[in-house]
Amino acid sequence: MVYRIYVEKKENLEAATLLEDLRAFVGIKSLTGLRLLQRYDVEHIDPEVLARAIPTVFSEPPLDRVARELPAWDGAVFAVESLPGQFDQRADSAAQCVQLLAQGERPIVRAAQVYLLAGAGGRAGSRTRPKQTMLR
Repeated sequence: MVYRIYVEKKENLEAATLLEDLRAFVGIKSLTGLRLLQRYDVEHIDPEVLARAIPTVFSEPPLDRVARELPAWDGAVFAVESLPGQFDQRADSAAQCVQLLAQGERPIVRAAQVYLLAGAGGRAGSRTRPKQTMLR
């Protein structure tokens, strides 16, 4: 079974900085909010081990909010994850830590960053064209 975990910083300075950068440098002035979550998909793990790993491996309880489902959101949502075969250091480190915690088999862990955008025509019916930017 695959268990999905979402982790969000309570005070996410990275999301606030990214929001300002998207407004100022990319030119998306109508963007009103941005939330950034880490998503972990964990399989081949005992539920009791997962319960112990969530507050020790996947999150820091004083700093993070943890959820098993994606929060309700009215705007656009997308996720960015490593391609198959591409090394993902965050996922590999989490798998190693869970293996040490459980003193058993290493679980399979996949990680992704989930972006929740508000404003900027984020509704599904809206089709605004983004500013074209070339990356090199």
